[in-house]
Amino acid sequence: MRGGDERTGSLFSYVDLEGRVPARHPLRAMRDLVNASLAALDGSFSALYAKTGRPSIAPERLLRAMLLQMLYSIRSERQLMERLEFDLLFRWFVGLGIDDAVWHATVFTHNRDRVLTTEVAQGFLSALLAQPAVKTLLSAEHFSVDGTMLKAFASMKSFRAKDGSDEPLEGGRNGERNFRKQKRSNATHASTTDPDARLYRKGDGQESRLAYLGHALMENRNGLAVGGAVTHATGTGEREAASHLSKSLGEGTTLGADKGYDAEAFVEGLKERKIVPHVAINGAVSKTGKVRKTAVPPQVAQSPGYAISLRCRKRIEEIFGWVKTTGGLSQLKLRGLAKVEALFTFALAAYNIVRLPKLIGTTGQLCLGAGK
Repeated sequence: MRGGDERTGSLFSYVDLEGRVPARHPLRAMRDLVNASLAALDGSFSALYAKTGRPSIAPERLLRAMLLQMLYSIRSERQLMERLEFDLLFRWFVGLGIDDAVWHATVFTHNRDRVLTTEVAQGFLSALLAQPAVKTLLSAEHFSVDGTMLKAFASMKSFRAKDGSDEPLEGGRNGERNFRKQKRSNATHASTTDPDARLYRKGDGQESRLAYLGHALMENRNGLAVGGAVTHATGTGEREAASHLSKSLGEGTTLGADKGYDAEAFVEGLKERKIVPHVAINGAVSKTGKVRKTAVPPQVAQSPGYAISLRCRKRIEEIFGWVKTTGGLSQLKLRGLAKVEALFTFALAAYNIVRLPKLIGTTGQLCLGAGK
């Protein structure tokens, strides 16, 4: 007998979201890690809100929703709210019931800006790494550091002279502007929409754009991010951030980095703190044929652990690749150094959360620690 295609409404709903999610769904293991980390931040969340008044959106739900936005590469908060409206898996992960109303996109972003601070993002990352099952996966002796360019949420037309000498745009708010034969630099110009953004060029022959620099510290055993920071886009920003991130490293640890960190001031700073500089040698040749002198000590460059560190450090590019493509930070959607740093640090934690369930289940070590 052929069944009918008519749909009848029901007075009551008996849908159990917990039963709708498969037992082996990847988000189950991720949610356990996230909930344990959020529980450790309970005191920090309480300090952000008043004791009396109208209850706001739970900060735990805000951060879970943000995590879903990164995991599923959802472009905007409005699309995220639309997905929460009909997707039972999203409702289950965030903590919404089947009949709970979904927030307005503007309300969500307003509450998110209060919760997602640099302190909360760093605390979330630290709480995640401090979990016993995660802590056993981390190396305590071998690390790598690197930086990447983050495109600022500001157009080149907003890069105006600080003294106001630029002629106003013609043809409306997005009129044409001729930059030909104009000399512009960070010393004389600044963005009117994002003053913290800086004009930056990745290398010779590439275009300059308004950007920030994101920095990550990675442990070499399994390639997990253990620290992050965002700075102004300057020529020395990567080495300065690496010096800051490596302050927490103990004596005798190794720090791998690419040839951009082969500078005497940076290497000597590591040696003063008794950190072994496993920095790639910058063997650039000048126009006169003279090879650039390296700051890496010969005994370090000839050690067997040096070659292992140089091989392992390249895995930090996997972190940046995920953060930019899947995590959605290839083009920033927030303005201001503080907001960008909070978002970038939270994205590093999201990258760890994606990889940790499999690592915890297999206790695999993808890249053995390098010897000194």
